[in-house]
Amino acid sequence: MCNGKCGGGCVCRKICGVLVIIGGLNWGLVGLAMLVSSGSNWNVVNLLLGSWPTVEAIVYVLVGIAAVMKIFGCKCKKCMEACATCSAGGDMNKGM
Repeated sequence: MCNGKCGGGCVCRKICGVLVIIGGLNWGLVGLAMLVSSGSNWNVVNLLLGSWPTVEAIVYVLVGIAAVMKIFGCKCKKCMEACATCSAGGDMNKGM
C-alpha cells in the first residue's frame, strides 16, 4: 500500500495529513518549551482554544484519529484506486 505517497486520494486523507503535521509541530513546541524554560506554555492549541476546553479536547481527538488513519491508511474507493495506480507502476514522486 502506497499510503497516498503517489498523489491522489480523498479529501479525508489530505485533512488527516494536515492534522498529523499540526499535532507533530504542536508537540515539538511543547517539548522545546520544556527544555528551554519551565514556566512557558508553547502549546499552540491550548493558547488558541484554552478558553474553550471542549473544543480543545475535540481538536486533540481529531489529531489522534488522523494519526490512526495515517497508520492504517484510508480504505475508501478513491484512495484504493490511487494506490492501485501507484502500485501498477505510476509515478511515485508525483504527490511529493
